Amino acid sequence: MNIVWFKRDFRLEDHPPLWSAMQASVPLLLVAFVEPDLLRDPHYSTRHWRFVKDSVADINQRLAPFHQTLYLLEESPINFFEKLHQTQKISAVFSHEETGIGSTFQRDIDLKKWFVDQQIAWKEFQCNGVVRGKKNRQDWTKQWHAFMEASIQPIDLSRLPEKPLLSPDFFQNRFEIVDEDTGLVFQKGGETEAHNTMDSFFNERFWAYAKHISKPLLSRENCSRLSPYLAWGNVSIRQVFQRYLAERSDAKKRFQLDFFASRIHWHCHFIQKFEMEPRMEFETVNHGYKDLGRLNNEAWHEAVITGHTGFPLIDACIRCVTKTGYINFRMRAMLVSFYTHHLWLNWQPFAHWLAQQFLDFEPGIHYGQFQMQSAVTGINTVRIYNPIKQSQEHDADVAFILKWVPELAKLPAPLVHEPWQCSPMEEMLYDFQLGRDYPKPMVDIEQTGRHAREVLWQQLKDPKVKQDAARILKRHTNPGRKRMQ
Repeated sequence: MNIVWFKRDFRLEDHPPLWSAMQASVPLLLVAFVEPDLLRDPHYSTRHWRFVKDSVADINQRLAPFHQTLYLLEESPINFFEKLHQTQKISAVFSHEETGIGSTFQRDIDLKKWFVDQQIAWKEFQCNGVVRGKKNRQDWTKQWHAFMEASIQPIDLSRLPEKPLLSPDFFQNRFEIVDEDTGLVFQKGGETEAHNTMDSFFNERFWAYAKHISKPLLSRENCSRLSPYLAWGNVSIRQVFQRYLAERSDAKKRFQLDFFASRIHWHCHFIQKFEMEPRMEFETVNHGYKDLGRLNNEAWHEAVITGHTGFPLIDACIRCVTKTGYINFRMRAMLVSFYTHHLWLNWQPFAHWLAQQFLDFEPGIHYGQFQMQSAVTGINTVRIYNPIKQSQEHDADVAFILKWVPELAKLPAPLVHEPWQCSPMEEMLYDFQLGRDYPKPMVDIEQTGRHAREVLWQQLKDPKVKQDAARILKRHTNPGRKRMQ
């Protein structure tokens, strides 16, 4: 038999592993795993596995007329393959390459050795425009365009080989999840939902993309909202890119769509960087920042993740992402900046917590951005976001803040941005008391911002930072880029 192993590629279109496996006239088993190790992993939470289950259910609805099934099992892949191989002959396993976290990387190393020992072919296919085995970015953009513009091989589901006759014992560990009414509101997984979202973006929502991309409220409507579908493979980045190419033939659409397309390239750029240097999950990519002296403070960490920092936009973003799994890019950057610069905390605990919240958690983008926004690369501009300024510029009417921080509803908009500016008379007038109705600010951001700038700009002069910045530029950027001055 042949096996197609679905790995964060939960779709039936633009799926080279599935297409290739279908070319042989042998029984075909379709399988995916919710691995016990990942259920315990600090990057993941129930929202991710619910999205996966939705995605598999959508696939199985489409497969039903063709008497095929994608089995979603709560089991480690190597245990399943070992058990299956004891009684069945596995001809080949087909899958996409995966740029994942450290544990999935090690799992693939172990499985590759086992497949070789058992003389089972494991045929892996390029994913997300990421080129495996590269030592630098020479020709990467050219390779990326070649991948993105390549013809998509259509898959005729009526030609699917039959599934093998296997004992029910092989499928006894089917993944189940108890869906409770938690009041949380997430995008639903599945290829159908992905294409509906893509259609609504390219047909209508894209018109205000560039204007609203930084707005915490309006971005929820005018950004593509494709990120979870890309992260879990309900639609491929190539499908989105080719849809963009088709739509931009209309000159009226070109500005907005070209702005969006730059983000598609950026998406793959960061995953490629992580593919080439996955240690950034565990440590600073620039060795010169190893001993920066940031702190661990459980009480401060808890105040941040519960949305009680005393900074309205910070708290609104935290509460929003906790309940919906999404906030826009600028707000994500602001949160990391606040945590690592203004609070001067180590980035790793927050990286784990935010990964659990982001429905679209993509390891390469996640850790690449954490390194950038924490200012530990040595090649990127140091950005220390002022949450008050961000609030005034991007939520001027405080609609987003009041949606998530209703305890400030009694105050007029200027004071919602800075409730600590309430005078005693205003506190009486609005029946509002700082420290009772809403927390006092955790820190003085003028002082903390100044401290962070002094330390980080001084660190840029460190010989170790400069030396490793040169290495990073050579390895991870297009030839010719200069170091940030």
